[in-house]
Amino acid sequence: MSLNNEETIKYFTLKDFSFEDGTVLPQVQLAYREFNPTTATSNQKIALIPTCFRGRINSTLNFSSGALQDYRVIVVALFGNGESSSPSNTPHFPRTLNYRDCVRAQCKLMNEQLGINTIDVIVGFSMGGQCAYHWAGMYPDMVRNVVAICSSAKTSLHNYQFLEGPRAALECSADYNDGNFGDSLPLRGLHAFGQSYSAWLTSADWFEERLFERQGYKSLQDWASVTAEKNYDDWHPDNLLIMLRMWQQSDVGVTIGRSGLNQSVPSVPLPEALRTLNARFLLMPCLTDQYFKWKASEKEAKLLKNAELAIIPSVWGHLAGSGANQEDTDWINSRIARFLK
Repeated sequence: MSLNNEETIKYFTLKDFSFEDGTVLPQVQLAYREFNPTTATSNQKIALIPTCFRGRINSTLNFSSGALQDYRVIVVALFGNGESSSPSNTPHFPRTLNYRDCVRAQCKLMNEQLGINTIDVIVGFSMGGQCAYHWAGMYPDMVRNVVAICSSAKTSLHNYQFLEGPRAALECSADYNDGNFGDSLPLRGLHAFGQSYSAWLTSADWFEERLFERQGYKSLQDWASVTAEKNYDDWHPDNLLIMLRMWQQSDVGVTIGRSGLNQSVPSVPLPEALRTLNARFLLMPCLTDQYFKWKASEKEAKLLKNAELAIIPSVWGHLAGSGANQEDTDWINSRIARFLK
C-alpha cells in the first residue's frame, strides 16, 4: 500500500486548454506519477488514482504494493492542488473549477501521453472518488471498475454547508484581506480554516477514545497544532478555496445531463444519472464519516447497475479512507483485492 517509491513526478502539458467556465489558457499542466510501470506493449492492467482535497501525489494511498501490485498505477493530481495547474502556479487561472475540467485533462493524459485507452479501475478517496464518478459518466467506454472510498456521486447539502465554515474562516481572516495578501501566505486564515475543519476529520468516538495519542500526540492541543495549523502552512489559500468550491458543486447528474461544454443542457436527477453508469462500482464509506455518510452510499449502490457496498467499520471517520490508520487501510486493501478478482 505504498505511499512512495523512487519514481519521480512527471508533467503533461496541454496546449490551449478550455475550461468549462469559458477560460482558455495557452498552457496547463497535469502532474502525475507512475507506480509499477512497464512497457507500453505489456498487457498489464491499468489503475488510475486521482488525488483528494489537500492531497498530493506522494501522500496519496495508492495500493501499488497491495491490491494493485499487478497493475500499472498512475496517480494524477487534480487541478488546484498546487502540483497540477492551480491558482498558485498558473497566471489567469479560472476562478471556478469542476470535475469535468479535471477529467477531460486526465483523459488526454491517458490517451495522448501514456497511450492508454482502457482503465481497468479508478480508485479514489474523497474528492478522488467524486472524480472517479465523473470519469464513469463522461467516458463510460474507458472505465471498467470504480472504487470510491469515503465519497459520493453528489455533494449533499449537509456536506456543502459544513465546507462553508472553513471557507468563511479563511476568507474573513484579516491577513487573507479579500485575496490581497501579497507575497506572504495568510497563516492566520489558513490556521482558522484548519481549526474549523479539524473536528470533522474523524468522529466523536475517536476524540473521546483519545486516538490522537496513538499517533504520538500527548494532548488534543498538540494534535491540533499540527493537524489544524502546521499542516496548512504550505498550502496556498486560493488552491484550497477553488478545490473546496469544486467539491461543493459536485453532481454526476449535471455531468450526465451535459454534452461537452454545452452549458444549456439541464441536469439529470441523480437516480436517473446513476442508472446510466455501466462500470462496476465498489463503494466504501466509513460508518462514522460525518460528511460522506454511509447511508448515501447505500442508496447509490442500490441505484447503480452493478455495485457492491462495503462499509468501513471504524471510528476514524473520514480519515479511515486516507491511510491514517493501518487497520483500516488493511481492511480496505483486502476488499479492493476481493472486488478485482
